Amino acid sequence: MDMRRRFICVFIALVSMWVWGAGQMKAVTVTLTIDEGVDRPLALSRAEHNLGVILTEINRAQQAKSILTTKNFSMDDFSLKSLLRLWAVTPFYCDDEEVVERCWIFKNGTMMVSHIPLIITPEGEDFGVGAYQEAVVEFDNKGNITDFRLALDAHTAESMERCGSVVEKEKQMIIMQYIERFRTAYNQRDSNYIEKIFSDDALIITGKVVTTRSNSDMGGLKQKVEYTKQTKQQYLRNLKRAFRRNKWIDVKFSEIGEHGEEGGCAGITRSTVDKTKYGVRLRQEWNSSNYSDEGYLFLLWKFPEDGRDPIIHVRTWQPEWVGGVRQQPDDDISTLGAFDL
Repeated sequence: MDMRRRFICVFIALVSMWVWGAGQMKAVTVTLTIDEGVDRPLALSRAEHNLGVILTEINRAQQAKSILTTKNFSMDDFSLKSLLRLWAVTPFYCDDEEVVERCWIFKNGTMMVSHIPLIITPEGEDFGVGAYQEAVVEFDNKGNITDFRLALDAHTAESMERCGSVVEKEKQMIIMQYIERFRTAYNQRDSNYIEKIFSDDALIITGKVVTTRSNSDMGGLKQKVEYTKQTKQQYLRNLKRAFRRNKWIDVKFSEIGEHGEEGGCAGITRSTVDKTKYGVRLRQEWNSSNYSDEGYLFLLWKFPEDGRDPIIHVRTWQPEWVGGVRQQPDDDISTLGAFDL
């Protein structure tokens, strides 16, 4: 073989090795820490491994713009469906090669980690560009994943955790889990879950900013809020229409509290009339491929005493901005006292 042919062969080999190496996605390593004095369960190492496998595959699929290969995922059906719905609507990836997070260990051996860093990349966006989000991942007592959902933002979660005088700690965490799942269902465009979580006789009030012409001599334009009362069936019909119109949806909850815009703590209140009912006030940001808005959301939840899943009896929404002026939550539609319990 002459020098020229040898050089070509070596060059081709080097290029092939470079292409092969460039296509390799570094594995994501996960380290889960526990509080001092808490015994480290044997399943924690398994949980670290299982989550690392999933995050690594997510990164590979996102960079390659391919489907997820789930055969090596140690997940139950519920968590796998949740992950795949999220992936189908708004693909994402983990921006850290080393994830180190605190893990909650519960009495029954199950575990939960709350701050898995993700970058959401709506359809059409390039790898490396997107909005920061965090995921909550739950594990069973063997380290298998039982839930994968988007988390409330850090400020919201902190507000819900530190305001213990309103609702006891255990109930706060349960409510937080259901709010996270509720929010995730919108991002997944999962109308079946939303239908299940609303009571059949739910009261749903939505506000809309409309522009009208003033009756004054100047005849200028002005904005006002029109409120619409809907049944569960009407709301779901309109919601499904919105799901079909949008390629992606990103709903965020933040700033809980009666004075939530300043980070107030009265975000979760328990009824003094019916101890099974709780009111939650949130600031909601809705962003989608063809529409966005900001406003105040109120949810009235009922947590049955027999341990069944909670349901929503009241959902109200009002815009935060009208005519360039920031509005405050209207107590007539965003407190427990506003509704007949």
